[in-house]
Amino acid sequence: MNDTLGSAPHQAAWPGTPVGPANVSRRPICLAALRSLIATWRERIRLRRKLEQMAKANPYLIDDIGLTRRQVEAEIAKPFWQE
Repeated sequence: MNDTLGSAPHQAAWPGTPVGPANVSRRPICLAALRSLIATWRERIRLRRKLEQMAKANPYLIDDIGLTRRQVEAEIAKPFWQE
C-alpha cells in the first residue's frame, strides 16, 4: 500500500514557516522586523503626543497644517498599533 503521509514533508506550526536549519538563518530577519515594528510604534506615540500638545497649546496651528479639530482628536485617540 502507498503511504502518502509517511512520504509527505513535515509542516511547520504556521503555514509558510520553514522547518529545520533554514529557520535558524531567518531569526535575525525576524528580530530586525520586530525592531522596526517597535520603532514604528514609538514614532506613532511620539507624533500623536506632539499633535496633542500642539492642539492644546496652539490650536490655530491645526488649521495651518490642514487638519480639522475632529481629525486631530481621531488621530490622538488611535492606539499606537494603528496607522
